[in-house]
Amino acid sequence: MAMSTSVQSSYLPATTESISKAQEAKDASESISILYRVLEDPSSSADALRVKELAITNLTNYLTKENRAEDLRNLLTQLRPFFALIPKAKTAKIVRGIIDAVAKIPGTSELQISLCKEMVEWTRAEKRTFLRQRVEARLAALLLENQEYTEALALLSGLIKEVRRLDDKLLLVDIDLLESKLHFSLRNLPKAKASLTAARTAANAIYVPPSQQGTIDLQSGILHAEEKDYKTAYSYFFEAFEAFSSLEDPKAIFSLKYMLLCKIMVNQADDVAGIISSKAGLKYLGPDVDAMKAVADAYSKRSLKYFETALRDYKAQLEEDPIVHRHLSSLYDTLLEQNLCRLIEPYSRVEIAHIAEMIELPISHVEKKLSQMILDKKFAGTLDQGAGCLIIFEDTKTEEIFPATLETITNVGKVVDSLYMRSAKIMA
Repeated sequence: MAMSTSVQSSYLPATTESISKAQEAKDASESISILYRVLEDPSSSADALRVKELAITNLTNYLTKENRAEDLRNLLTQLRPFFALIPKAKTAKIVRGIIDAVAKIPGTSELQISLCKEMVEWTRAEKRTFLRQRVEARLAALLLENQEYTEALALLSGLIKEVRRLDDKLLLVDIDLLESKLHFSLRNLPKAKASLTAARTAANAIYVPPSQQGTIDLQSGILHAEEKDYKTAYSYFFEAFEAFSSLEDPKAIFSLKYMLLCKIMVNQADDVAGIISSKAGLKYLGPDVDAMKAVADAYSKRSLKYFETALRDYKAQLEEDPIVHRHLSSLYDTLLEQNLCRLIEPYSRVEIAHIAEMIELPISHVEKKLSQMILDKKFAGTLDQGAGCLIIFEDTKTEEIFPATLETITNVGKVVDSLYMRSAKIMA
């Protein structure tokens, strides 16, 4: 095995005493150095291999704590001769463990992608299909996070066909879920739903770990929320929250955040405080929960000013979360329209500057919104931009007789057409 340049050239025997020595070392650097030397032991007896596996686990932990991502990557390359001596299942466990370890180090997404690509090449050459498929699934997830959608989609398309042929249900659930997230990111809702249904079908046939079931529920909630079915979305987010909360998974906070979002979207903003102060909610107090509380307060007060303050104060939690941002944009629009309709109701002609002053928003912003509302027929009126005024027309009530007359004429037309068709057949 090639040796790290930073370690001593003499190896240490692969025994439990050497592992203990590493654990008792005065600092992490010394522990790392000792463990590298243990891996240099040429012995390949059963005991030595077992000790080396333990050394790899400990070394991975130390390198992760020291944020030495590049060393973890090199370790995978150095261990290749060792992988030839141990069972394939153990190799898969070690490789996935080291890739997971790199993921714990912040700012390593590019490194993780190149590391996965290297491992895919190696597993292809070594004909280790089981491991390759799992590393490819991990690579697709990383590409999705990095918004490299075309590459991720190409990788997943080939992988799904292969895994379906092998009928590896557990991996299939993962890949179908990934595909659903990818299509959702590409705004292709029908395909996102189809992939999620495929993931659920595969999941029903096997035991699914709680974390994976939570991920399925979270994705289901996101897709239902996208279709404006917030009540169903809330129940899915609640299921996901319970699953992640019991596992102390960081995804629990996102599930809780989306639960609160659903409450706001169905005009039940007053329930938000109750959910936050519940036993489960109190566990996750922080900026994400504070952000949703600020939005709920602004919505309860129907205040655009508070709404904009919340969006500004909690930009990372609200605007940078694409799911929350999309729904809050539509909520903000609704709130703005309601407020504008209420303000212009008493007038037949009013200055736009006066409305902007009352609603505490820039004139250009108000003018743009009013023109949009006129085009959408939210109210009847016109903008006199020369005078800087909004002219509101009186609602002209349509006589009920007109649509009824039109319907009668349409029906008579159908009868005449039908009689013509019959007479044409008789004459033929």
